[in-house]
Amino acid sequence: MKQYLVKPETKVKLSKFDPNDTGDFKTGDFKDGKEEGLIQLDKLNGKLEELQELLFAEHKHKVLIVLQAMDAGGKDGTIRRVFDSVNPAGVRVASFKAPTAEELDHDYLWRIHKQAPGKGEMVIFNRSHYEDVLVVRVHNYVQPEVWKKRFDQINEFERMLAESGTTILKFYLHIDMDEQKERLQARLDDPTKRWKFRLGDLEERKLWSNYMEAFEDVLSKTSTDHAPWYVIPANRKWFRDLAISTVLVDTLEGLKMKYPESEENLDGVVIE
Repeated sequence: MKQYLVKPETKVKLSKFDPNDTGDFKTGDFKDGKEEGLIQLDKLNGKLEELQELLFAEHKHKVLIVLQAMDAGGKDGTIRRVFDSVNPAGVRVASFKAPTAEELDHDYLWRIHKQAPGKGEMVIFNRSHYEDVLVVRVHNYVQPEVWKKRFDQINEFERMLAESGTTILKFYLHIDMDEQKERLQARLDDPTKRWKFRLGDLEERKLWSNYMEAFEDVLSKTSTDHAPWYVIPANRKWFRDLAISTVLVDTLEGLKMKYPESEENLDGVVIE
């Protein structure tokens, strides 16, 4: 999955990333490799379940996963599919909507820091602090001299988390306008999904090029060794899930975690 990693100080052009890409799953008897990919994804889910239990038991590392995307980009679907087998006792989802009055009384990172993971915990940010250099920029909620400073502030914030033992992975779910159109239409046509559709989604869609420019700045300026960004091809949901699962499993295995020893001497204990 290294081809999706944004190296530090790389100038990103999203037009060079194919949202239909399926990596190595392109040949053989499977259409786009989907069936083969789903088999691999199932294996990865089992491995992720084991590693998350180990993370929770060892109670040493902290893991933060950031998901960002355009509307209908698949953040909720990613959470359901990739993390459906993990133990909810050690995994938490934090969603960031429009800030409340209390949150607006503080700096923009205040509400974010409160949701950062503790030891043994895996936290998934559904949207994140990056809204403060995306939405606020596109809609001119703050002046450019304000949001431009935030790139350095965010890098320092994430560095502090990393130096405090947090492993950070950030995923931009890359879809194109045609795919977004299909997904929004599907929401509108399905009575069970219509509740997710907002007329405001259509207004946001008109700002697509502005958002792409904003995302390119985010990816170019805030992908670091301690908090890397991955541009995940997300038109095909199965490959999106496979790519993210692969990165997660590889990263967690790299932590070299071990189950802790019992606090008591249990030699000779017999359960009658």
